[in-house]
Amino acid sequence: MGKLIEEAMTAGWLLSTEGCLPSSLGARVRLSEGKFAVTDGPFAETKELVGGFAIIQAASKEEAIQHTKYFLQVAGGGETEIRQLYEAPASASGSR
Repeated sequence: MGKLIEEAMTAGWLLSTEGCLPSSLGARVRLSEGKFAVTDGPFAETKELVGGFAIIQAASKEEAIQHTKYFLQVAGGGETEIRQLYEAPASASGSR
């Protein structure tokens, strides 16, 4: 895995990757009808829990899929959800 990460970062398509600590150390924050609810972990009832993430750069969805297939082959299996990050449009003046 270390070799893959080094190779992908050198190639420029892997921008960041991190593992997540156990859900027992986390919390969920929900806003509903103007009120916040905070629930401490662990989240045992969760069927799908994010264990980590990687931020990659790809020219297309198809390229992102190819990078993901390669990653999963090296990792030895698993499932990955591919999501595009929101990029705010650049302002004309360059300030916020």
